[in-house]
Amino acid sequence: MEILLLFSVVAFLYASVGHGGASGYIALMAIFAFPQTEIKTNALFLNIFVSFISFTQFFKKEEFPFNLFFILIIFSIPMAFLGGMWTLDNRWYKIILGLILFIPIVKFLGFFPKMQFQVKQNLLLVIVLGLLIGLLSGLLGIGGGIILSPILILLGWCTVKQTAAVSAIFIFVNSLAGLLGKSFATLQFSENIVQILIFTLLGGILGGFFGANKFKILWIQYTLAFVLIIACFKLFTP
Repeated sequence: MEILLLFSVVAFLYASVGHGGASGYIALMAIFAFPQTEIKTNALFLNIFVSFISFTQFFKKEEFPFNLFFILIIFSIPMAFLGGMWTLDNRWYKIILGLILFIPIVKFLGFFPKMQFQVKQNLLLVIVLGLLIGLLSGLLGIGGGIILSPILILLGWCTVKQTAAVSAIFIFVNSLAGLLGKSFATLQFSENIVQILIFTLLGGILGGFFGANKFKILWIQYTLAFVLIIACFKLFTP
């Protein structure tokens, strides 16, 4: 029951800032020593549901940047599918994932907003971002929004709530593509995945609602950063 409640809390926190929670689920599963063969599949599966819930809450808050989203998603989907088909060696999986998790840690601790620039959207840059983030999302079992959102804010392409909406639906589509790619390789869920999903959905629904309508998200960001720091420590220690 303890682990189920923790999944619910993680979903609540991530959905409240426009994310699906894959990095948080991976952090929990790393801390509780889930088999590495199940972590990627579980994270992508839960991500699909929570990210879509979060998107529905943030979508109507501000004008949605459709052009930016469509370019990103067109180029990220095939790469997420491809990444889902690949299986990394356990050692390299932990190293790459640990390094990637430093991006949301820095974001949640508030460094990126202070470094914001105004960079004109460049088609080639958007395409490259879509390709790279799509590949990483499928390869590592994350939706990619945790990487995309600080970049959108840093470049000044979206407001905070626009970023939450774009990231949430980006996560949804790429998680689905990554899971489909994974099904062509080895698809392994935890035995209690249905129970985990139920608790995760409850947390995601509440988090998306309160994040879009009620919360000032600073304290949530600090909490998420703390969880991810623990996960990084776990990933980098034998």
